[in-house]
This record gives sequence, structure tokens and C-alpha cells, in this order.
Amino acid sequence: MKILVIMGSPQKGNTFRACEDLHNLLQEQIPVEFEYLWLKDANLLPCKGCYVCIPRGEDKCPNHDAAAAIEQKMHEADGVIFASPVYGMNVTGQMKTFVDRFCYIFHRPRFFDKKAFLLTTTGALGSKEVLGYLETVAGVWGFEVAGRAGLIIPPGTTPAPYRVTKNRKVLSQAAKEFSVALRRKKRKSPGLMAIIIFHAQRAAFSQMETVSPCDYQYWKTKGWLSRHARYYVDVPVNPLYGAIGNIVEWIQARNIRKDLQGAAIS
Repeated sequence: MKILVIMGSPQKGNTFRACEDLHNLLQEQIPVEFEYLWLKDANLLPCKGCYVCIPRGEDKCPNHDAAAAIEQKMHEADGVIFASPVYGMNVTGQMKTFVDRFCYIFHRPRFFDKKAFLLTTTGALGSKEVLGYLETVAGVWGFEVAGRAGLIIPPGTTPAPYRVTKNRKVLSQAAKEFSVALRRKKRKSPGLMAIIIFHAQRAAFSQMETVSPCDYQYWKTKGWLSRHARYYVDVPVNPLYGAIGNIVEWIQARNIRKDLQGAAIS
């Protein structure tokens, strides 16, 4: 199994060592090969906020960098690890630049056959917030989030034995969950929030043929604008979740129509 590590740390510190520990733990379950993509060394330019990639397509982005090659690496991997230490209660600047650069994927998700693992390290606080942010990013991009670990490693000291033991336990359990997911070929059924996001996006993009033609054509080509599509991929969907999603879609579509009509009048 080929695993791509998107490394948000600017140095080979706690986050890198945690990834190496995860590598060893996974090797006890399944054969895996890690490839590190160090964002600090990647030719990835900051997003200009020009909005060109959303309505016109990512190939129209004025930034000429390695974004396309990096996306291809994610497609070629069996699983992707998003790894970042906590900086200021958030991901590092390098990781945020990475997420911003691929913002078009929020509109046009594509990694539905990939598993994601989320890893953070912190001196005290922030793991919950960073893991939550990364889970939103990976989930909306299409990944099945199949493992997560937030490790507390106090800076400048030798961690207390209980902390080392706890971190090891957290990482070991997460590695088992990730290995099970990597062996499983089928995707798990989506949760309620994933269904709501699908229906909310369909409500928006179904009405944006002229406003955001790239999004509209992408969704149309994928077959997601069809009323028969219950989710991005063919997996069992909880009927209750589907019903809630349809209600959300109806409300969202109505609001978007009002916004578009208002824009046309003004």
C-alpha cells in the first residue's frame, strides 16, 4: 500500500517522529510504503484569492507551480496522511497554504476511493480544533477519513511516562483503524453531515450553469445533478439521512434562487 504523507511541519520534529511511529505500527498490520511530501519544500504558491479556479477551472489559475503534480500524487496513493503540528490553535502556515491552493476541490470533490488519516501534535492545546478542521477539509474533498490521532507532547521537556504511554495507545488504536480501512475495498456508508453537504452542494451547483459553468459541468458530468443520485458514489445511504438531505436541498435551492434573482435585478 502506498501512503502519501502531506507534511505540514517545517521541521523534522514531533510530527515527523509521530509519522514514523505510525509507519512502524502500520507495518505490523499491512505492508505500507510511505512517501513524504514536505510542504516547506514544495513549489506551491499561496492562493491569490482571484476566484478564477472556481467558475472557470483550476487549469486557469494564474499560479504556475506544482499543484497539478501534487494532486496527481494524491490520486496515485492508496491513502493520504494529513499531518500538522498545532500552531496558534490551527494548522501551520504551510498546511493552510496547501488547503487554500486546492480550494477548487471543495466545489469539485474527487478523492472518493482514497482513505485519509489525520495526525496532529501539540504542546498542550489545539488538537481537537486542528483535527476537526482537517476532517472537514478531507471529508469535503471526498476522502473517507479512516483514522485520526492528536498527540500531546510538552515542549522542552522529556514527556512523562504516562504521557508517552497514552500517546502510544492513541496512535496504536488509530493505526489499527486505518489499516482495517485500507484493506477494505468498499467505502463505508456516509454519515448525516456528509449527506447534508452533498444535497446542499447539489442545490447550489444545479443552478449555476451561467454563474459557475465549471462547477455545473463537473457535477453534470459526474451524474450528481440527477435526482436519482443519493450521494457522490454508489453506497448505501440511510433513508432518514436522505430525507433530511432532501429537505436541506429544497431550502437551499429556494434561497439560492432568491439570491440569483436579486443579483439579476440589481
